[in-house]
Amino acid sequence: MSSMSRRHLMFAATGIAAVAAAPRLVFAQAAAPAPAAAPTGPFTLPPLTYPTNAFEPHIDAKTMEIHHGKHHAAYVANLNNVAKTNSQLGTAKFEDVLGNLNALDDSIKFTVRNNLGGHANHTMFWEIMGPNGGKPEGEVLAAIDRDLGGMEKFQNDFNAAGGRQFGSGWVFVTVSKEGKLAIETRPNQDNPMMDGRRALMGNDVWEHAYYLNYQNRRADYLKAWWNTVNWAKIAERYAAAKAGTLGA
Repeated sequence: MSSMSRRHLMFAATGIAAVAAAPRLVFAQAAAPAPAAAPTGPFTLPPLTYPTNAFEPHIDAKTMEIHHGKHHAAYVANLNNVAKTNSQLGTAKFEDVLGNLNALDDSIKFTVRNNLGGHANHTMFWEIMGPNGGKPEGEVLAAIDRDLGGMEKFQNDFNAAGGRQFGSGWVFVTVSKEGKLAIETRPNQDNPMMDGRRALMGNDVWEHAYYLNYQNRRADYLKAWWNTVNWAKIAERYAAAKAGTLGA
């Protein structure tokens, strides 16, 4: 991820007027940021709801500490720097900004795309993981069977898509308001909201998500990651998607 230059911070407050009137979105999962939180601003780093060693041996504690406390925190810090002179950015919904990137001033568009995309992606990522995550059931399992060919085929196709993603990026399961599921990949920190869709779940295939433990063995990481999935949270997100209330 590129650091912001002074040039990225010199822009007019009118650059995101198209999203200024959007209602405020609570970006954090809790009122207080984690200890590694970014400087004061409208964006906060959502604290993990489990210890960093909760997923060992599948994901090691050091990777979790760096991934959450360094990488995600950097996206939050960059957004807060932008928001110092673009206060509207901190009061808009994720989807209103990411779905209308062309409304942003050119001087901040690249920074917002990467950092708000990264913030949205990682906020989802921490939420849909958890120890003792159980198995899919109910409407989620029915949707997997209907749209993705059953659990085994779904996992194989999801892993294959993540393995094919060239360089850094994400593999997502998107969900429509009708509850229909699909697998798609995105480069860098792009998010389905950029095309008006929502992510039900997703896996980070940037090397920072797995390299300390798996080195270049992305396929092994993709397989192991399923041991960290919290299906109860995914069921909550599925219900929210059908209700039209799913944000990041």
